[in-house]
Amino acid sequence: MHKLLVLYPEPTDRAAFEEYYRGTHLPLCQQLPGVRSISIALGICEPGAGPYFAIFEATFDTEADCHAALASPEGRAVEADVPNYATGGATVIDYTLEPHAL
Repeated sequence: MHKLLVLYPEPTDRAAFEEYYRGTHLPLCQQLPGVRSISIALGICEPGAGPYFAIFEATFDTEADCHAALASPEGRAVEADVPNYATGGATVIDYTLEPHAL
């Protein structure tokens, strides 16, 4: 399983971020080819209390699927949309999970 993680620092306007993110950006993300699941967390800390305001996580079957999705027209549209709401920018990390038995 491969994950795409996006970390968002504190935006200029939390309410504007959330409205745009939920109404415009997430529907774009849902169109990524090969995406298996999407999870988000918004407002994960009080303003000024931590480095991040929001987290996005998408799951793909493989690293190749993730990279193909990002390179697709849908992936380029998602990337081009980020400056429309993420006034603090975004940090993108992708990685393959290694299963570990308990």
